[in-house]
Order: sequence, then C-alpha cells, then structure tokens
Amino acid sequence: MNSRLVTVFGGSGFLGRHTVRALAKAGWRIKVATRHPGRGFFLRPLGTVGQIDFVKCDITDAEAVAQALNGSDAVVNLCGILFESGHQTFDDVQANGAAHIATAAAEASVGALVHVSAIGADLEATSNYAVTKAQGEKAVREAFPDAVILRPSIVFGPEDNFFNKFAGLARFLPVLPLIGGGHTRFQPVFVGDVARAIVTALTSDAARGRTYELGGPGIYSFKELLQLILRETGRRRLLLPLPFSLAMMKAAFLGLLPKPVLTMDQVRLLKSDNVVSPTAARLSDLGIVPTSVEAVVPSYLWRYRAKGEYAEQVSRTGA
Repeated sequence: MNSRLVTVFGGSGFLGRHTVRALAKAGWRIKVATRHPGRGFFLRPLGTVGQIDFVKCDITDAEAVAQALNGSDAVVNLCGILFESGHQTFDDVQANGAAHIATAAAEASVGALVHVSAIGADLEATSNYAVTKAQGEKAVREAFPDAVILRPSIVFGPEDNFFNKFAGLARFLPVLPLIGGGHTRFQPVFVGDVARAIVTALTSDAARGRTYELGGPGIYSFKELLQLILRETGRRRLLLPLPFSLAMMKAAFLGLLPKPVLTMDQVRLLKSDNVVSPTAARLSDLGIVPTSVEAVVPSYLWRYRAKGEYAEQVSRTGA
C-alpha cells in the first residue's frame, strides 16, 4: 500500500463499492465520504487493515466537503440520484454538490479529480436529471479544468438498479410496459469496467481535462433488454407498448411512492437514446476492453428464476 490518499464521495453505493475495491487493489488509501458512514463499513474487508476509512459528509454542505478533503491527493465524485426524495434534489446533489467538490478540490490543490456524470447530460434537455448532470459537469470544468469526466450509459452488475429492477417486476407482473414502444437504445457498461476507468483516469496524464463516454460492446433497444431479462429468468410475460403520453400519466402516480418504480423525469429521459457518441473518447481510449452484458448478467439473474439457480438443469432432466 502506498501513501496516496483518495477521497471518494458516494463510495457506499453500487458503483462505489466496485470503485473502492479497484482503488484498494491498486494500492490507494481510501477515505469514503458519505452522509451515513455506518452504512459503508461493509467496504472495509475490500482492503487491508487501515486502508479504507470513513468520514461523515453531506455534499450539499461546502464546508463539510472541504473538511473531508483534508490531506487528499485525489478525489472521485460518484454522487448522483435517480429520483428526488426529501432534501435530496437533483439540483443539490448533481449540480451544487458537484460544484462544492470541484471547488474544494481546487482550493486544496488536489492532484486529480474524476467526476462521474452520465451519457445524455445536456443543459437543453427536458429531463431535470440530464440538465443537472450537465450543470455539474460545467461547474467541475470551471473550478477544476484538469478533471476527468466519465459519462457511463446504464451500469450493470450484481447490485444494479436496471436488470434487477425489471427481473423483480417480472416476478409478479403479467405485463411489462415498453415505454415509447421500447425503441430507446442503450449501451450497458459493466460496473467493473467503469471502476477500472476511474482508477486509470486518476493517474493518466493523457486523460487530464478530457471527457469519456463509457458503454459496453453491444447496443440494445429497451425491448431487447427486457426480452433478455425474461429469457434469463425463464419467465413469459407480455411486453405491451406504452406511448410516452400514457407513460407520463402513469408516472405521475407512481412518482408519488417513497421509492418510485417510474417517474415523469425518467420517462423524459427515455425519449432519447443512451449510447456512446461516434466521436467521443471511450473505454478503449483508457486501455479497457468492454465486457458484454451476456458475459455477466446471467451470473446474477438466476436468483429471479422460479426454481432458482438450477432451474435450467431441472427443466432439461424433466424433473
């Protein structure tokens, strides 16, 4: 283990756990900055004794962010939300929070900053999620010009919120909606590849000041992804096309739930493809060969099969 210290904001989330593991493997000392440090203690076994530590920090508090960066050589910002809840708003987390981190990093003369945004970040977008992601990128560039910005498509892995979500819904829903007809295209990227990209970007001189769009080797329509989920879980469900107008009406009610299945803002996002631009720098420019959906997703979707891991074997023997 070397003496370099990296502070990871949002390190206890889905992408965070894989990023912390990759950083620990690369020899970094890691400080995980989170609102609830106790919820991140499961990360400690990912490193050696004393390699991973925690600090309580709310990124909406500029002073707390500055204190969390004390002694840091590098910073990684993974903070983002899929829907707004209570005091957790898109503006506070994805725009203002990103600005606080980048400003504090610049004032502390931190050596490197990696900011994780999302494909589709756009100041002119109709989705508040996409607009605030773009505002966060703009604030990062202004405060810390050498920052590396990473824009992943849908991130998949054992704890993801896409394949697991729809596989779970297919357990009890006879019909799955194809919002907008299911034509929206995605380029899912493996969480392990994104974590490797973050580690590489921290120390790559060639990456400084650049923006990378991260996607896997395959592009799929929303319908194709749902078909893949049903195939891997061994379930037959009707895929019903749902026009965007009706989806917005449905989301207006579902968005009122404490943990909504669908929000109006997410419907707006689905009106645009979520794929790597042909001219963008990508995983290969960081020396990473992207991992396919088919190579990983079956390894965790088996839990949603009616008879579990051995459902396929049981079917073949006629038991």
